Amino acid sequence: MTTDFVNCYADASRAGAYATLEFANTYYLAYRDLPAILAEHVTGTRALDFGCGTGRSTRLLRKLGFSVTGVDVSEDMLRIARGLDPSGDYRLVPGDNFHELDVEAFNLVLSAFTFDNIPGATKTRIFSDLAKLLAPNGTMVSLVSSPEIYTHEWASFSTKDFPENASARSGDVVRIVVTDHQDARPVEDILCTDESYRAVYQAASLRAMQVLKPLATGDEPYPWVNETRIAPWVIYVLRRAM
Repeated sequence: MTTDFVNCYADASRAGAYATLEFANTYYLAYRDLPAILAEHVTGTRALDFGCGTGRSTRLLRKLGFSVTGVDVSEDMLRIARGLDPSGDYRLVPGDNFHELDVEAFNLVLSAFTFDNIPGATKTRIFSDLAKLLAPNGTMVSLVSSPEIYTHEWASFSTKDFPENASARSGDVVRIVVTDHQDARPVEDILCTDESYRAVYQAASLRAMQVLKPLATGDEPYPWVNETRIAPWVIYVLRRAM
């Protein structure tokens, strides 16, 4: 496997495709438990949505009562987010530079899928920078793809054309196709195991308060494939290490 990597989300047509995604199918499981998680772990209403893309997670947080700033490195994504949510606060952060954001200002920092396609050394640097933005008792929620998502079929994804994913190690490029929108080009992510994520969090002075691997119950109105027995997502609830 190669570690050569280009951010495939920096693409206007892909941004348009992602804007059509809803909280359905496999994605439903990523967001289903967030309201309860946030109610349990977050005090205060100021939130940062890191890697907000076209604003799906940002709009959800706003509906939950948070005052949210959405940030992303893609102007194409942000342009769509602002169009869908004109009263929202969406900002470009070139190079993931957070200098214009106030330190220790956010009660919540959410990253939904953002770190799936960020290389390891850069992961540590960004998590360290995000940790500085957390209020003293702030909470970071890191929602990431499980390694298993790249080796199975799902209601929202297909990996059958990429058998090489099965031999990938942490740090290798893996490929997956999103079937919930019209862009059939594979997404290139970087595999990151639980062990690797925990090492990154430790290096960034973060500690895991809770780790969740959401499964479907089988009662939901979606055409589950493997979601009732294999978790496609991992949700880490983090705080700054004292």
